[in-house]
Amino acid sequence: MKFLSLISYLILFNFIISSCSSLKKPGTSSFDDSESPYVNEDVKPKVKPELAKIVVKEERIKLLDVKNKDFKYYVIIGSFKILNNAKNYKQELIKESFTPVLMENESGLYRVSVAAYNDETAARNKIAEIRSQYKKYSDVWLLIRKY
Repeated sequence: MKFLSLISYLILFNFIISSCSSLKKPGTSSFDDSESPYVNEDVKPKVKPELAKIVVKEERIKLLDVKNKDFKYYVIIGSFKILNNAKNYKQELIKESFTPVLMENESGLYRVSVAAYNDETAARNKIAEIRSQYKKYSDVWLLIRKY
């Protein structure tokens, strides 16, 4: 009988400890409000693809098919190890009304750029525009040219 009482007390003690909210880690909650009808949808942050974080890389590049080399910021829509793949992709982009330019970085990767600027804000705006108009190009990123 004492054994059953001891087990009952242990079970009760375990229940009390596990349900005590003051012992839980700060910032955790057992309440999931994702299905609650009382949650204001406007309060939940939603990141639009055009406002998502922009990947930025700084590289030394060599332009392969453009005479004007004065731009500092390039909007990159594709990267390839094989030049023929980059050329084929360029032709696909031309069909979609882009004006792509091929370049090569120091590591031998071929970058496909669809816009170039000397103003970073203008380049970022172009990235946002592409992301909002073309969902399949949501991974477009910004290359800053090293000199």
